[in-house]
Amino acid sequence: MTLNPWRLRLLLDLSTYGTVRAVAQRGNHSPSAVSQQLATLERETGTALLERNGRRVRLTAAGVLLAGRAREILAAMDAAEASLRGLAEEPAGTVTLGAFQSALPALAEPAVTVLAARHPDVTVVLLELEPHQSMPALRRGDVDVIITTTDFAGAELDPAIDLVPLAEDEIVLLLPEGHPLAVAERVAIGACADQRWTFDVAGSYMSELATRLCREAGFEPSVIARFNNYMLTLRHVEAGRSIALLPSLAVDPRYPVVTRPLSPAVTRRIIAAARRPSTPRPEITAVLAALRDR
Repeated sequence: MTLNPWRLRLLLDLSTYGTVRAVAQRGNHSPSAVSQQLATLERETGTALLERNGRRVRLTAAGVLLAGRAREILAAMDAAEASLRGLAEEPAGTVTLGAFQSALPALAEPAVTVLAARHPDVTVVLLELEPHQSMPALRRGDVDVIITTTDFAGAELDPAIDLVPLAEDEIVLLLPEGHPLAVAERVAIGACADQRWTFDVAGSYMSELATRLCREAGFEPSVIARFNNYMLTLRHVEAGRSIALLPSLAVDPRYPVVTRPLSPAVTRRIIAAARRPSTPRPEITAVLAALRDR
């Protein structure tokens, strides 16, 4: 039996993402191509790996077993490749970096610029991942490095994860120009009880944080808009339709809104995280250094 690493990766992706379509989108393949390769893998192993029910498929017990082994096999192959690259003087290879929305332009992209000047043979693939998504993705091996917050990291005592402190980011109140609350240097959340709010989408970091802060101040916020794009939030506040809470990193100076720190201050600690490899991966070390030195 000869197992094809690419087909093993497709099977592993199917166990992670659940559908052939999702696997195809992730790998920029057609669903039919993915299905054909998985069928070929079944023939190579002589084992039924998938159960088909109309258009949907799920892994058999053998499929689950092989997907688990595939993770180990592919990790060992990645480690072997990393060891060979480590013999070279210059880091090379592809690193997938996941980061939340405001960290992409403020932290990830400047680091990519630094990295391109230092190590042109290292390619960084950027993915937008909210903090509650990024650590699970890192543990699954979907990404190599993440930018997240300590609120969602859950890895401070995990010996399998390396953490690199990057920044402190203050949460600020966004107000339209001329808003009565703008006369204060700092604003208590309780003073905003009668305001209309724009929140991030439900379940996101900022939505959960804003909801908690309002409830701790003794009121239920009147949320009239929810956006997962900070530019839309800034435009809504600029137009005078609402107020909002945003991280300082997300405030684009092109939008004429007023920002005020909260009283008491609310900050979040931003970190980079990477799995600790069994053998060194110089390209990941180079990305972490660029993030630190951006």
